Amino acid sequence: MIFLISTAFLTMEAVADLLQPTYMSYIVDKGVANSDVGRILIYGGIMLGIALFGAFCAVMRNHFASRTSQTIGKEIRHDIYHNVQQLSLENIDRLQPASIITRVTNDVTQIQDFINSIMRIMIKAPITGIGAVVLIIIQTPKQAPVMIVIILIAILLIVANIMVGYPRFGKVQKKLDKLNGVSREFLSSVRVVKAFRAEEKETGKFNSASDSLAEANTSALRAMAMFAPLINLTVNFGIVLLLFISKDQDAADIGRLMASVNYMGQVLFALAFISNVINSAVRALASSERIKEVLDEKPVQKKAENPQKPDIKGTVEFKDVSFAYAGASRDALSHISFTANPGETIGIIGPTGSGKTSLVNLIPRFYDVTEGKILVDGCDVNEIDEEYLRSNVALVAQKALLFSGTIMENLSWGLGRRTGTELTESGKTALALSEKDKEKIDTAVKIACAEEFIGKTKDGYDTLLGQGGVNLSGGQKQRLSLARALVKEPRILILDDCTSALDANTESKVLKGLSKMGRDGNAAAKATVLLISQRISTVMRADKILCLNNGTIQGFGTHSELLENCGTYREIYESQIGAVPA
Repeated sequence: MIFLISTAFLTMEAVADLLQPTYMSYIVDKGVANSDVGRILIYGGIMLGIALFGAFCAVMRNHFASRTSQTIGKEIRHDIYHNVQQLSLENIDRLQPASIITRVTNDVTQIQDFINSIMRIMIKAPITGIGAVVLIIIQTPKQAPVMIVIILIAILLIVANIMVGYPRFGKVQKKLDKLNGVSREFLSSVRVVKAFRAEEKETGKFNSASDSLAEANTSALRAMAMFAPLINLTVNFGIVLLLFISKDQDAADIGRLMASVNYMGQVLFALAFISNVINSAVRALASSERIKEVLDEKPVQKKAENPQKPDIKGTVEFKDVSFAYAGASRDALSHISFTANPGETIGIIGPTGSGKTSLVNLIPRFYDVTEGKILVDGCDVNEIDEEYLRSNVALVAQKALLFSGTIMENLSWGLGRRTGTELTESGKTALALSEKDKEKIDTAVKIACAEEFIGKTKDGYDTLLGQGGVNLSGGQKQRLSLARALVKEPRILILDDCTSALDANTESKVLKGLSKMGRDGNAAAKATVLLISQRISTVMRADKILCLNNGTIQGFGTHSELLENCGTYREIYESQIGAVPA
């Protein structure tokens, strides 16, 4: 509807522009030629009124054009974001986060600019150009052949413009992806860069990506730079030819000749506008293909036709499971079979790259197995409702991930639902939580040993965190991430080396807190815990230990059983603790 309104105003503006030269010819031919001041004033007043009406239409057209382009851009971004949320991690790995960011930002902006150009110029230009050509033919019929030739040449130039520009601007967007990727990598690891004094190396990578983008842009713009001058040359040549043909024009009709020249100028501006918009259209076309690629992307993981919602108590069973990442040359996991019973703590240990994280990522279906099955309480995870499955699983990732906002806002993620806000006495907004929710959060914070450092902050739970929790230490971020998971009261709790930044004393307190939950009858305590760690002192107290190496099981049993029967586990023990006791 807004588009139609904008088009209506744009059409009226174009008609107003087209009427001006006609009334100017009336002033010359009927007013000036006859020395009729009255007619001059009348036609001049009409021209002024038309000009004011055209200006009003232009203002309204700009207003509605801006609203339409921004609304469409917002909807495209929403659709991309919504679709990316539905994609599997394998899809996101293939598309690459840096490229997705470019598509959500720069590519959508290109389409917004094009839509704005269409509504402000592209529709007006053909109306003005065609109207001007028709009026030239009506006023000076001899010019018809000249106009046809000029229009045909201009069309050929515009088509060539599109064919030359489209592939080049596609390359520009890919180079922009690369630049965004380099920038994102640097900003996310700026501390490591400074620690290793690698600023010069990173600057070189950035300059290389920036130079490649500049070269691609230069190549595209250079290739398209010749078309606008050629169009101008064609139309200006037409004006000269028109004047030459009209050299014998009757002096009484000089106003018509002036109007025709004026209309030729409008044709020139119309073609110039179209040429400029075509440049924008070529960019938008390249961007639209990239956006379409994301919107057409379908999740690799298929949803169950009849999703199940079993009563999850915490039994996790791997049955001859193998898994390989897309494009990998070998399996990350090979023929894994073991069972974790409700309430058990299963320690998972092994050398770096042995497949520990890959294994636990299969339980909440971040990835799907290549072979075999994973059963949760006897039901294949592929047949369980995905949202229901993940609502019963809590994961504390290897790298603690926090979001900008307050500590309380981060912890409330574990509540698994939206919460409202309320105004505090200090005038700040805060989450509106029930007493039961607050009790859950307090309990989880105590177990994760985060209570002490939260209490020392000025605003406590209302302390603002920077992006990624940048104003907290590594250990503090890990404890908050653990507390957030415990608030969820999951049936399956996955701890992926989430105590690596804690000192031995704090880690011991956290593990004792997790163990104490079971004795207190806490709902979260009944969870099956999968505890990944590089430290043997962390996993040795687990009910059972799974020892991995090169994606295969080396041993599964208690600490004493593995010391006796598993060479890999014994080597890890000896490297960290010392000789195995006799």
